[in-house]
Amino acid sequence: MLSFLLLCQWAAIVASQIISPSVQHAKRAILPVGWSRARRYSSDAIIPLRFGLSQPNTDMRTLELLLHGVSHPDSPAYGQHWTPARVARHFAPTDESIGVVTAWLSQSGIRSNRLHMSKSKGWVAVNATVSETEVLLSTEYHVFVHSESGKEHIACDQYYLPAHVAPHIQIVTPSVDFNVVLSKRHNGNSFSTEVSLGQPRAGTVFPQFTDAIDTLVPGTEHCDKQITPGCLRALYNFHYSPISGEKNSFGVVEYTPQAYVPSDLDKFATNFSAFSGPSLVGSRPSLSSIAGGVVQTASRSFDFNGESNLDLEYAMNLVSANQPVTLYQVGDLQMGASFNNLLDALDGSFCSFEGGDDQENDGIYPDPLPGGYQGQDCGSVKPANVISTSYGYNEADLSPAYTVRQCAEYAKLGLMGVTVLYSSGDNGAAGNGGLCLNPDGSQTSGGRIFNPSFPSTCPFVTSVGATQINPGATVADPESACQQVISSGGGFSNYFAIPDYQKGAVGEYLTAHSPPYSNTTYNSTGTSRAYPDLSANGANYVTAVNGGFFLVYGTSASAPVVGAMLTMINDARLAMGKRPVGFINPTIYSPAFRGAFNDITTGTNPGCGTKGFSTAPGFDPVTGLGTPQFDKLLFLWSLLP
Repeated sequence: MLSFLLLCQWAAIVASQIISPSVQHAKRAILPVGWSRARRYSSDAIIPLRFGLSQPNTDMRTLELLLHGVSHPDSPAYGQHWTPARVARHFAPTDESIGVVTAWLSQSGIRSNRLHMSKSKGWVAVNATVSETEVLLSTEYHVFVHSESGKEHIACDQYYLPAHVAPHIQIVTPSVDFNVVLSKRHNGNSFSTEVSLGQPRAGTVFPQFTDAIDTLVPGTEHCDKQITPGCLRALYNFHYSPISGEKNSFGVVEYTPQAYVPSDLDKFATNFSAFSGPSLVGSRPSLSSIAGGVVQTASRSFDFNGESNLDLEYAMNLVSANQPVTLYQVGDLQMGASFNNLLDALDGSFCSFEGGDDQENDGIYPDPLPGGYQGQDCGSVKPANVISTSYGYNEADLSPAYTVRQCAEYAKLGLMGVTVLYSSGDNGAAGNGGLCLNPDGSQTSGGRIFNPSFPSTCPFVTSVGATQINPGATVADPESACQQVISSGGGFSNYFAIPDYQKGAVGEYLTAHSPPYSNTTYNSTGTSRAYPDLSANGANYVTAVNGGFFLVYGTSASAPVVGAMLTMINDARLAMGKRPVGFINPTIYSPAFRGAFNDITTGTNPGCGTKGFSTAPGFDPVTGLGTPQFDKLLFLWSLLP
């Protein structure tokens, strides 16, 4: 915390200014499904009020230009990634913002000795009564109750700030946001969740599985029935022996209570030897515990072990034992965690960036629950060169302010040379759980408006969709969009504008293959971020889970496969004395890389009562640019500085 004296000095800078008329700063469009207003919040209750200060250079357009400078192959600064210290300095709030906000609070009766400021100057906090807060923000606070869980939430419908203060504040918490993901219940040695697949705080996941496998099919002759590491190497010409080893890094993210089973890793390794190097039997990922993350052993089932086993079995096999793989295990068993808790650990400046973590959606550490993690991980982990995450939200689950704050952090990681991959979702044009949007913004299974996925819609991550080998086809035949058990998530954002790197490819798709839907079905403006960016096979993965083999399906399989390929490309670049590829989107959309992908031209991604979008030559919002041809990508990236 910064000193009382320093706060006083900032307040004195603008203490003589006149408080200007109020302007609306935020308003909630609708009340989320299942919540109802119960009563006014007690006027003498204390609210942990936080003002997230606006930070320079964080609007989406500025971030895009900054990232373009180090990520576009035609840029003279390509590959010249920033240090964490430079990132922190560049995005620090200005003294003017601190002065304006603290002076306003002082003039409003909040004495300076009550104010607290983060070390990075990202937010100003004060414990204020409800009556004080309502006067400050010209609003009313109510208690809202969730009909199914009985959970209570404190919020207002809208709030106001003085016109001269509003530009200096990005977000106020608690206020209008209902970024609620109902957390898991812990009953003895078993866990259950109250949310659909893909919600990170609950620890649930994307992949689907079918019957157990009685007989493994060796070789690559029947990859339409069973996908193995050998099938993937044959499909994508993925043959490479790493030589950089410890100089390189590959991170796979899992959220507690999801956990891998060591004996399953060994069972997989015994049956599927890596392409090169020593045996993977006995090999384990390097555990990086974040926010108390543990590889729990109390609960065993596909729901608890399927995702982590799938990710690690294929990630480790495809890069071999010569390339260490780091497991980012996020969240303790009591609180759980979110993407933001991961980002806190990867970049310490994010802990307080624009107000810090959200009380409702993120795990708030130190964890006050019995046995909870008593630390707060801020900048405690060096980011891997490539980070693969197979979890996701529906974009509509979160407020625009929340998604923009998080998306800006992915841009900062890109500036530092980190490749961030997210699976695009398994429900086609629909969202997690097959939910679609209604005209009022709510989400139901009977909705008819396409429901995009986040973080895939953030323009600063690489979104990975899914393909399949068609029944009866071989690894030498063209793949199609995945429509076995799952459908490749894809579409157009309702929150984020289209980035420059994507305009040409998306424009060509919309001009030549305009989807047969009106603007009441999806964001048809042609000015929004489209996803996924590329794809890989996501069907019939042979996966060892709890002592048996199962066929597993999902874009959560595709993401670590692409991550493994990019990690090996980084290995080659590091061996040449070059830097990792970092944020890849401006490069893979550039003309020079156009021939480096297998174009997927058959299949759709059904959802919301429609067949969804259709694949097409070039880019499409089902499979992106297509599937990677590793040998061509390796050659092209070796030519870049």
